[in-house]
Amino acid sequence: MKPLIVIGLCLSVTPAFANRVFVSNEKGNDVTVLDSDTLEVIGTYPVGNRPRGITISPNGSELYVCVSDDDIVRVFDPQTMEELHTLPSGPDPELFVLHPSGNPLYVANEDDNLVTVVDTRTHQVLAEIPVGVEPEGMGVSPDGKVVINTSETTNMAHFIDTDTLEIFGNVLVDSRPRFAEYNHDGSKLYVSSEIGGTISVIDPSTQQISHKIEFEIPGVLPEAIQPVGVRVSSDGARVFVALGPANRVAVIDGATDEVQDYLLVGQRVWQMAFTPDEKYLFTTNGNSNDVSVIDVEAAKVVKSVAVGQQPWGVVVAPD
Repeated sequence: MKPLIVIGLCLSVTPAFANRVFVSNEKGNDVTVLDSDTLEVIGTYPVGNRPRGITISPNGSELYVCVSDDDIVRVFDPQTMEELHTLPSGPDPELFVLHPSGNPLYVANEDDNLVTVVDTRTHQVLAEIPVGVEPEGMGVSPDGKVVINTSETTNMAHFIDTDTLEIFGNVLVDSRPRFAEYNHDGSKLYVSSEIGGTISVIDPSTQQISHKIEFEIPGVLPEAIQPVGVRVSSDGARVFVALGPANRVAVIDGATDEVQDYLLVGQRVWQMAFTPDEKYLFTTNGNSNDVSVIDVEAAKVVKSVAVGQQPWGVVVAPD
């Protein structure tokens, strides 16, 4: 009977683990965990001082958290939320991106104007790449050959070769670029400019801006429309943009790059993450201390879930 009980427990735990949603709470110094099926909070766990960027390994075995005021990346077991080890990050890590293979990790160091490249297996720094002033956003091409860093004060998207770890292209965008996201086949790169209020659509093959997406919301002042997080559906058909203090997520046609709709969410929407099946999109709303749950197919907000103090980043465990 004992082996049967153990097997039964394993089967019941695995689906819940695969559907966990992890939210970093910048002022709460913790991570709130939700179940993406029930849309309920599972628990909240301390992770260090000022957690912001958050991501998970492709196999779901390690959760990475940029603990900005501790100047380190902390790595947790996503199932137990016990700390496994730490990774060097350079000062004030804010955002990072994993290579599609799961190694290495590319970290933006805002105070030092560097991108730090860290081996997730040996826990060693592989390189420090000088970039523009106040690096923030990080993105990676689907084939893993190019990493993008955006520098807030230089107002550029930097193209970094992942083999040579050198910059091979720079694109000037609008004021205060915050995030970079490729579409599914790597043919488009979307870069959000928070103060400029635009999304620059860049052709990665030429490093040229092909289009700029602008936003206009009735009753909302233009200066309140501040694009930050960007997520693209796996088929490239739709692009979702978090518009900060406008308290809206823009829905954009991925073929025409035209705005289709604005979804009202919580206050100061910042970052977003899909579930693996793209049924839901979760948004972090820093000033209302909650997460909005968007039904992707219906393009409709279906629930608000209270989390910790000033939610910043979000990631969903893979299947």
